[in-house]
Amino acid sequence: MMSKIDQSGENLAAPGRSKGEGPKVLRAGFIPLVDASVLIAAAEFGFARKEGLTLDLVKDVSWANVRDRLAFRQFDIAHMLSPMPVASMLGLGSNPSPTITPFSLGRGGNAITLSIRLFERMREAGGISEAASALENAQALAKVLQAMKERGEPLPTLGMTYPFSSHNYEFRYWLAAGGIDPDRDVKLVVVPPPLTSDALAAGAIDGFCVGAPWNMVASERGAGRIVAAKQDIWPSAPEKVIGMRPEWAGTHPEIVSRLIVALDAAARWCDEAKNHDALAEALADPRFIAAPVKIIRHVLAGEFSLDAKGNRRVIDDYFTFHRGFANYPRPSQALWIYSQMIRWGQTGFSEAGARAAAGAYRPDLYRTALGNGPTEPDIGIEGDRDGDRFMDGHVFDPRKLPDYVAGFSVARRDPAGLDTNET
Repeated sequence: MMSKIDQSGENLAAPGRSKGEGPKVLRAGFIPLVDASVLIAAAEFGFARKEGLTLDLVKDVSWANVRDRLAFRQFDIAHMLSPMPVASMLGLGSNPSPTITPFSLGRGGNAITLSIRLFERMREAGGISEAASALENAQALAKVLQAMKERGEPLPTLGMTYPFSSHNYEFRYWLAAGGIDPDRDVKLVVVPPPLTSDALAAGAIDGFCVGAPWNMVASERGAGRIVAAKQDIWPSAPEKVIGMRPEWAGTHPEIVSRLIVALDAAARWCDEAKNHDALAEALADPRFIAAPVKIIRHVLAGEFSLDAKGNRRVIDDYFTFHRGFANYPRPSQALWIYSQMIRWGQTGFSEAGARAAAGAYRPDLYRTALGNGPTEPDIGIEGDRDGDRFMDGHVFDPRKLPDYVAGFSVARRDPAGLDTNET
C-alpha cells in the first residue's frame, strides 16, 4: 500500500497540523463499497489530518446497523445511502432518528445483475443481443416473467440492500420501465452488499442491485450477468452521502466545515485517474473492502466484465467523485427520492413531508464550508438534459410532485405499509 504521506508531502507519522487544541477524532461508520472511496481516501491519504481531523473508520455489516449506531451516538458521522436521511426526517423505518447530509460522496457505482440462468431465458424469450440496452433487458425479463406465471413457476427472488435505498428505487424503476410490477411480479428481499455475490452463486436469489465491486465480483466468477448500470437509469441519481445528527452538526459547526473541506479535497483526488492505482490498493485492504485490487481498479475505470464469457462494457464516468458538483447535496434530488417513496407506498404526499424531505439535504452547510456551489437553483427540474435523462423519458419537476407520481403506469398507489424489513 502507498506510504502514509499526505498529498502536500507531510509525513503523517509526525504531529498533526491541528486547529485549536489538536486533531479532533471523528468515529465514522461505513459499508465495504467503492462508493466509500472519498471517506477512506480522506482518512488514508492525509486530507482529514490536514484539516486537524482524525477519521476513525469502522467497517459495519448492514445499513440498519450504520443507521442505529449513528442514532445511538456510537458514530459521529456515517457513510449512508442517499435516501436514509430523507427517510429519517420523514419518520420512516424501524428506528427513525433525525439525520441530515451536507455532502454527497459522488455519483454512480450501482448495477443490476441477474443469474446466468435467468438471463439466458431472457435471451430466448426476448431475442436480445449481447449489446441490449437496459430497457431492452427489462422488457425481455417481463416476457420471461409472464411465461413463468403461465407455467405456475415460483417468481424470481431479487436482492437489494435496504428498503430506503437508491438500490431499491433504481431496481424498481428499471423493472417498472420494462412493464414489471416490483410488488407482484417478483419478490424483493434485503441482502447485505458483501453477501449478494455469494447468495446469487448459491441460488438463494436470482438477481440483485448493489454497489461496486459486488456486481463485477459476481460476473467474474460466472454467477451473474450485469444487465443495467445506474447511469442507464438516471445518471445524476445521488448514491451515498455523509450522514450526521442535526444537533451534532449544530453544536460542531467548525468541525463540520473542516470535514467538508477535507472530503472535498479527497473527492478531487479520487477523481484523478492517475491516483486510481493507489486508491484501488487502499480499498482492497481487508480493513476496507477486501476485494481483489484488479477488480476494484477495473470498477474505478468503468470497465465492466458483463459475464464470464468475456463480454465487456466501458461506462464513462461510472464513478464521479467530484466533477460537476457531484458532492453538492441538492434538495431537488431529495425530493425525487421522496417521490419514489410515495410511488412505492412507503409514505403519502404532504406539503410538510416535502419540506422535511428537502430539509434532509443541507446545501447551506456545504456552501459555508467551501464558499461555492452550483449556479442552478437548489430545487429545480431533474432529468431534462442530454446526458442526464431518466431511462423511461420522464422528467421530474419538484413543484408538481404529486402529478409526477401519478404519471407512472406502474406504481403502488396505497401507502398501506410496504414491507420495510431491514437487515
